[in-house]
Order: sequence, then structure tokens, then C-alpha cells
Amino acid sequence: MLDLYGYVAIFLLIAVGFTIVPLVLSRLLRPRNPNPIKSSTYECGMETVGTSWIQYYPGFYIYALVFVIFDVETVFLYPWAVVYGKLGLFALLEMLVFIGILVVGLVYAWRKQALRWW
Repeated sequence: MLDLYGYVAIFLLIAVGFTIVPLVLSRLLRPRNPNPIKSSTYECGMETVGTSWIQYYPGFYIYALVFVIFDVETVFLYPWAVVYGKLGLFALLEMLVFIGILVVGLVYAWRKQALRWW
């Protein structure tokens, strides 16, 4: 049992190492000569006119979240469909509950007019 968790611990240490080591190295090896030109705003080679903070319509965000939800549904639905023959009736009921929850979310978004693009 400890042998199996040892592999997980090694994998976890490697994963943490791959994130921490580059961050530390970038702090140690970066050039340290800031000046106003390097700190200025750069966008497409032109100076910005006005404020760069603009408000987006929140419907775009909601629309993207609904897309991600149904994209995740597809990710879960495909492996289930591949091994459906081995899973049986209980798996069918679980998937119907899963799809039902997502349909309730879709109906809620539809009623709140989150899918309206104006």
C-alpha cells in the first residue's frame, strides 16, 4: 500500500518542482535594469487613447460558461458511451441523472435569457 502512495508522492514532488524551479530561476536570472520605456504600456505599436479598462457585456461570460458546461458534458459522455456495454443499467440511470442536471441548468439559463445574444 505504501508502495503505491510512494509513486503518487514522487509524481507530486516532480509536479511541484516543475512549477517552483522555473519561477525561482526566472527571479534569479532576469535582467534588473528597468526604465520608463520598458514600463510603458504597449499595445499594437500605438499608445492607448483613453482608459484601457472597459466593461464587457456579462452575457458573453455567461454564454462562455454555458459552453464550457456542455463541453465538459461531452468529455464525460464519450468515455461512458465507449464502455456502456460493461456498465449496465445502473450506469444508464447515473448518466440520465447527470444529463438531467445539465438540462435543468440549460433551462435555467434559457429562462434567465443568458443565451440571448444582443
